[in-house]
Amino acid sequence: MTVIAPPATIAFLGLGMMGRPMASRLAAAGFSLRVFDVSQKAVSDFVGSHPSAIATASAKAAAQGADALITMLPDGKVVRQAVIDGPDAARHGLGAGALVIDMSSSNPVDTQLLARDVAAVGAALLDAPVSGGVRRAVDGSLSIMVGGSAADLERARPVLAAMGKTVTLCGPTGAGHALKALNNYLSAAGLVAMCEALVVGEAFGLDPGTMVDVFNSSTGKSNATEVKGRQFVVSRTFAAGFTTGLMAKDLRTAGEVATHLGLKVPGLAQAVAYWADARERLGPGADHTEIFRYAEMLADAES
Repeated sequence: MTVIAPPATIAFLGLGMMGRPMASRLAAAGFSLRVFDVSQKAVSDFVGSHPSAIATASAKAAAQGADALITMLPDGKVVRQAVIDGPDAARHGLGAGALVIDMSSSNPVDTQLLARDVAAVGAALLDAPVSGGVRRAVDGSLSIMVGGSAADLERARPVLAAMGKTVTLCGPTGAGHALKALNNYLSAAGLVAMCEALVVGEAFGLDPGTMVDVFNSSTGKSNATEVKGRQFVVSRTFAAGFTTGLMAKDLRTAGEVATHLGLKVPGLAQAVAYWADARERLGPGADHTEIFRYAEMLADAES
């Protein structure tokens, strides 16, 4: 087993809000980067800030000569197009023994199929979605949930350690993506609960900042109250760096996993519907902390 450590070559696909800082962490760690994004500006901006990185014209070109290929793309369908199905897909450039690491939020059932197709071209797949948002992508402290073999994780550990503080093997292929979707269900549910509590409290005459402080010293404390309460909701800056559209997608994925397993989970189903409607009302590009505005809309509609 050859560990993928600097200065190994990494192909990185997707230089968006999360992908760019994650790729920057790899460059800072000493990895050689070959980057591609459908936005030529995103590629030129990244290479302008990281002159050692090589700009490429396609996923196929990025994959050529790479020890590992990382995808940080909107969803599993885009990942599949970039890695397997597209005319210039990465599979046409991957060498035997390469490791594909899908760090996007993808459907775990689709991930299992992708792993088989990646294996057919002589490569291996890890699903390794992240949690922590843009701030933790910038400082390299992301939580990374991994699905796949323990041996492949050990090969990739230096790569993942450059981007995350916590790297956890969650189970076989698809386990990382499943756990990410379920984690975001908990995150979304906690955020909605906080926002609805704030709406009711403000209507009663309570100060929202005081409410958050009390939540954080009481049993209502959560990631939402600690990280998003005063910072993005009470301040109404709504700039946490993760969109309503992406949260709705992750919840839909969690719901699809439950359906695939034949499970009835009413709370999850309600959350899927709640965020799907919020996406339509707020717009997919709205920050997910703007769910507070959606909670206000619903409360006004009931008055």
